Order: sequence, then C-alpha cells, then structure tokens
Amino acid sequence: MTATETSPSETGDVEAGINALWRQFARAPEQRLRDRLVLHYAPLVKYVAGRVGTGLPTHVDVGDLVQSGIFGLVDAIEKFEPERGLRFETYAMQRIRGAILDDLRSQDWVPRVVRSRAREAERAMERLGARLNRTPTDAELAAELEISVDDLRDLYGQLQLTSVVALEDLVAVGKDSGSLVDTLPDDDAVDPVAVLVDQDNRRQLAEAIAQLTERDRIVVSLYYFESLTLAEIGKVLGVTESRVSQLHTRAVLRLRAKLVEQAGV
Repeated sequence: MTATETSPSETGDVEAGINALWRQFARAPEQRLRDRLVLHYAPLVKYVAGRVGTGLPTHVDVGDLVQSGIFGLVDAIEKFEPERGLRFETYAMQRIRGAILDDLRSQDWVPRVVRSRAREAERAMERLGARLNRTPTDAELAAELEISVDDLRDLYGQLQLTSVVALEDLVAVGKDSGSLVDTLPDDDAVDPVAVLVDQDNRRQLAEAIAQLTERDRIVVSLYYFESLTLAEIGKVLGVTESRVSQLHTRAVLRLRAKLVEQAGV
C-alpha cells in the first residue's frame, strides 16, 4: 500500500471520528468544533465551485466562488439536522451552490442585454410550446426569433451565463418555495419519501424533463444528477465541451419555459 492510499480500517476510523465530532457539535455547537467540520468538508466547496465556474466569464475568479461557498458550508453545518436522515454531503452541496449563486447574482455579473435575450428566448419557447404541444426544435425556435440556426447557437453561447442556475431555481418557478434538497430523493436517507420529498414539485420537474429531447435529457441527467463536468459529458456524447455548454443552456431554457407553463405564470 502506498503512502497516499487509505486502508478500509483507516477509512472507518475517519468516518467514526467525524460521526463523533457531529455528536459533540450537536451537544455543544462551539466554533472550534464547527471549524473542524469546515476543514473536513472543505473539498466539497472546491468541487462545487469548480462545477459552477465551468463556462463563466474569465473575469470570475474561482477563488472568489470558493470563498462564497465556504459561507454556504458554514451555514449548512449550523443548520444541518441529522435526524432528518439526509446525508450531510447532499445537503451541504446544495447550500454551497446556493451561496455561490447568490453571490454571483448580487454582483449582477450578467450583462443586461444578455438577460434581455434570455427572456426573449424563453418567451419564444413558451409560445412555440403552447402552439405545437411539444418542445420546439432549434430550427423552429430560430424561425420564431427570426434568426438563423447558427445565430441561435451563438445565442446559446451568450446565454450560458444565465444558465448557471441550480435546479431548485427551476423547481421554484411560480412557487413561493422549492429547494432541490426537499424535492429529490436521497438513496441513503432513512425515509426520504415521507420526510423530504415534495411530490408535486417532483412530478412537475419530471414531466418537464421528460418533454426534453433525448440529448437534452442526457445532458441534464449527467450534469445535475451524475455530477459530470461539461467536458466529461462531451466525451460521453462525442461532441465538444462548447457544444455541451450550448445543449445545457438550451435544456435549462426549455425546462424554465415548461415549468412556467405548468405554473401558469
């Protein structure tokens, strides 16, 4: 065994130590205990920040995303309720991602013209979806926007800035609340269906995803549920990372349009 490898017994010792630390923190939430938990789970922040940072403008520093994510991690540690049965990693990654996205939104880092074009594309998808009773193709959407398909794909490239959103933002369209943590099941949870899952939100999200094209469904599944990067998805689909970014943007816009339609807003 090399110096960098960890034996099963060592892994078990680490897990037992973290469980003991959680119990101590639950009894007495002292800062020193919280800081030890932050240090242990810090790699989660780097991972989430790296994924969120994919496709962002070059002036957005991943280090800044990590800093924002740390606040999300601290918030997750302080608010985590182990008795609910959800794995902490699952809960924390959503809090970390949310903190990063909140910070990005507060900086108003998306140009106004890009936001305007995103709304225009979403409204066009809503109109076409209502008329056709299905998800419009790129050619149909381009015709509705009175641009070429190539121009539409260039537009997707610009709109990728607006598509860096958590799925809870999509679920919450037209609702007062709707966290992904509360709408998607956790396989390791004690009783996720009874305790955590909002069936109506899950149903609407599932229906919206089912109406995507097969390739868009694959992108959404691999990116949000299998945690693959855009580059890794590109290898799976046999296309460039840039093309995957376009597909991801298109999928998010289509999901938003479908959920807005379902919510009647």
